[in-house]
Amino acid sequence: MLSPEALAYGTLLITGFLALRRSRRAGLTLRRQFGVVEGRPVQLHTLTNARGMEVSVCEFGATLTSIRVPDIHGRLGEVTLGLRSLEDYVAGNPFLGSTVGRYANRLADGKLTLDGQTIALAQNNNGNHLHGGLRGLDKRLWQSEALRTESASSVRFTYVSPAGEEGYPGTLSVTVTYTLADASDELTIDFAATTDAPTACNLTNHVFFNLAGQGSVLDHQITLRADQLVPVSPALIPTGELMDVSGTPFDFRRPHAIGERIGAPHDQLRRARGYDHCYVLGPDKSLKSVAFVSEPTSGRTLEVLTDAPGLQFYTGNFLAGTVQGRWAKPFAFRQGFCLEPGLFPDSPNQPDFHRMGYPSGILRPGEAYAQKLVFRFGVSR
Repeated sequence: MLSPEALAYGTLLITGFLALRRSRRAGLTLRRQFGVVEGRPVQLHTLTNARGMEVSVCEFGATLTSIRVPDIHGRLGEVTLGLRSLEDYVAGNPFLGSTVGRYANRLADGKLTLDGQTIALAQNNNGNHLHGGLRGLDKRLWQSEALRTESASSVRFTYVSPAGEEGYPGTLSVTVTYTLADASDELTIDFAATTDAPTACNLTNHVFFNLAGQGSVLDHQITLRADQLVPVSPALIPTGELMDVSGTPFDFRRPHAIGERIGAPHDQLRRARGYDHCYVLGPDKSLKSVAFVSEPTSGRTLEVLTDAPGLQFYTGNFLAGTVQGRWAKPFAFRQGFCLEPGLFPDSPNQPDFHRMGYPSGILRPGEAYAQKLVFRFGVSR
């Protein structure tokens, strides 16, 4: 039997070896073929930093397929809901980790109001237009390029959406850049777009998080730094008003477990089968911390920063055990949550939002759409 001193020395050697291996992998970007779609090879990039954090992104849908971060004991673990293969992503899924657009979230009745005209779009969600339509940006093949600076590794995705795609006017040139910092567990996503004709544009990432890796997310503690939200009709379309969260189950200005009040008798909760609402962050474009989440078992934490005016908080209310994930069991009801920065839902059809000082959701030639999203991971001790 080894002495306690020998065991301690062995543990020290192993720890040092793992730290050395991680440091050598810091800033490393691996690229491999993920599969083939429409006769074209699809690449998967994996970024790694000094702490061993790993982020994988692929060219199909500019999709964030995996994030692995340490828990309180330093053990790496998966914190997103993802699929096992490219074929699974192509077959259809609830936008897991996808870049969604041209217009993320819902447009009422599948209609886009633009300069006094009404443009008909696909009705792919109970009579409404959701996340860009039947084949939005999440189902397109993007081009990718790996980039490197002194302190971070990036993958830049580009896609040109031709005029008329999914019914949208104008040719939209889109760039999405994922950047992993070397020295901290911080993933930044930058969205950019330009157009040659007036069109609607609202981009975000639809990653589902579970900081424990598996199981329900109802025990995750969440703080949302917002005084108001955008209430919705029974069809989940904004009513055109803003609602104060004070005295309601939607007030997360102090931390609460996601499941603590999700079953409260509130019309907004009943309509969405839980939380599926856009929180109001304000019209200014400064980068700010808007949400903080902690998970008690793993000790993992997630802070979200953005310069967007809204943050959609969604609790996996429509996960129904029909999608087989990377684990043995299908994704269950409320097994993941989303925090999706962006413009308000249905903004092009809601002139009251624009009168309040919020973006109309219309992008014009000569303008540049830009939005930043930061996922900052850590542990609570």
